[in-house]
Amino acid sequence: MKGKILELLRKAGDSYISGEEIAQGLGVSRTAVWKHIQALKEDGYDIVSHSHSGYSLKESPDLLLSEEIKPLLHTKIIGKKIVHFDKVSSSNDEAKKLALQGAPDGTVIVAEEQTGGKGRLSRGWFSPKYKGIWFSMLLRPTFLPQEAPKCTLMTAVALTRAIRKFGVDVGIKWPNDILYNGKKLDGTLTEMNAEMERIHYVIIGTGLNVNILPEDFPEELRDIGISLQSIKGERLARVPLFAEILNAMDELYCEVLEHGFSKVLDEWRKYSVTLGQEINVIGVKETYAGVAADIDEDGALLVDTPKGRTRVLAGDVSIRPRNK
Repeated sequence: MKGKILELLRKAGDSYISGEEIAQGLGVSRTAVWKHIQALKEDGYDIVSHSHSGYSLKESPDLLLSEEIKPLLHTKIIGKKIVHFDKVSSSNDEAKKLALQGAPDGTVIVAEEQTGGKGRLSRGWFSPKYKGIWFSMLLRPTFLPQEAPKCTLMTAVALTRAIRKFGVDVGIKWPNDILYNGKKLDGTLTEMNAEMERIHYVIIGTGLNVNILPEDFPEELRDIGISLQSIKGERLARVPLFAEILNAMDELYCEVLEHGFSKVLDEWRKYSVTLGQEINVIGVKETYAGVAADIDEDGALLVDTPKGRTRVLAGDVSIRPRNK
């Protein structure tokens, strides 16, 4: 209902629209309209009321609300259902709860703040309030479980597409880190619930640093983390950026469901800042140097070493630039 009221207010532009006109258009009482207007004001919308003229929307908040995001989407699957939280421990944890309750393919869970955000290899993720885009996507794909690890590469391509549309020339470090001048803009954690031949659900959790100032970062992250605001020198509106991410993700996901991951992997190669570089592969049992040559059809990194070509799987290692 709030979304429909906002739609009417936006159509009115700078003019006023009466409570009676809204009520008649939506088939509800004027009292119900008033209650929803009050709720919108509590959400941060600047709505001016005039006893004889009605209501006028003056300004919308930079909150990642469904009512703000959905008008900007042209998706088939992703974002048809958006669940918004002011604060959560982890959006992935909330996504798992919704998955068990039967939430549909493409459900998006987004939070203004995370207190227990998680990255790969059990690392934490700094997720301050209103300064990033902290979200998870619940997917119920038809492909086999062994294909699921490539969802992290798909997500990296979607993020890169979206961020580049906002004028920031980012690249992808294998498998899914978005980098700008060697500093990290995002973190992604993919989790799956599946049987041998069937995926029940995949959850892709992503945190993107948008308006975090250098001094906001914990000291241990200041040399490795960066935000879009620091790059561009100005605050970014999060809603249009988030909508662009979801649109890009939907386009890629639909492509994968119909044709597989081939085009996604080709686009990943185009954005890669890892391929062709000398690197160190730091594994649990060994560390070795080589040149990142390519990724294979499974998304594994192929590294040329003095002993021959090796295959590195996502989640098993960390990649660091090789010191020259």
